[in-house]
Amino acid sequence: MIPKELLKKIRRIEIQTSRLVNDVLAGQYNTVFKGRGMEFEEVRPYQIGDDVRTIDWNVSARHNEPFVKIYREERELTVMLLVDVSKSHFFGTCDQLKRELATEVCATLAFSAVGANDKVGLILFSDGVEKFVPAAKGRMHVLRVIRELLYHEPEGTGTDIASALEHLNRVSTRKGVVFLVSDFQDDDYEHVLRVAARRHDLIPVVISDAREMELPDVGLVQLLDSETNELVTVDTSSWRFRRNYAQGAVRATEQRRQMFRGLNMETIELTTGSSFVEPLTRYFRRRHSRR
Repeated sequence: MIPKELLKKIRRIEIQTSRLVNDVLAGQYNTVFKGRGMEFEEVRPYQIGDDVRTIDWNVSARHNEPFVKIYREERELTVMLLVDVSKSHFFGTCDQLKRELATEVCATLAFSAVGANDKVGLILFSDGVEKFVPAAKGRMHVLRVIRELLYHEPEGTGTDIASALEHLNRVSTRKGVVFLVSDFQDDDYEHVLRVAARRHDLIPVVISDAREMELPDVGLVQLLDSETNELVTVDTSSWRFRRNYAQGAVRATEQRRQMFRGLNMETIELTTGSSFVEPLTRYFRRRHSRR
């Protein structure tokens, strides 16, 4: 039995994201993500302006007049949401956890997909794959996806992006659109990421929090690594410590961006406490302009 409070959360997210999809993202998803190819539909008599390369010479010869082949786009896609649910996603300092932000953006992408009659699937992972929801269509299926994102209690603590991508490659044999939603606090996954990107249209969605980039001056603070349970005490009043912390965060961010650029991947970067609407629409606009 799902608690009433969770049902309220699911309903609130449905209302918010459905409105966003209809009012802001309407049409953008369809123009950015195309179907797998063109499928033959019918032949009809040639009309002025038709491409002569589409003439069906066999049919034309039988009818003594030119006929052309008509194709329609095979629209249906499979969209996989590959979502990090490790302990580091239970962090947030701007009235929002990273996990909550990931849920909202995934719900928006899922409603955009089913609105275009595409299938949506879900893989939740930490230091191993924890949940796999096969791709399907429809509003009720999206609500199930949202429920899993909200309700799932992760068993693992760490992050293993490579194993999640390997699982994706096993269960998704046909090319699809994959949104990899994570804070990417992991190492040694570039090779598997490269393999997955050759099979799928893979879009990294980077979730972060402002305090992961810069610490305020608040004196002595105990910090707990949620993935390793290591507890350390730091002196944030030290400008040298704050500077080294910020420089390390910038370095890690730039290394990750360079890796994605080397793989010819364009990311969507989101921060807790900030709207994800503009980064998402900006990504859609850039991608559409390149088509």
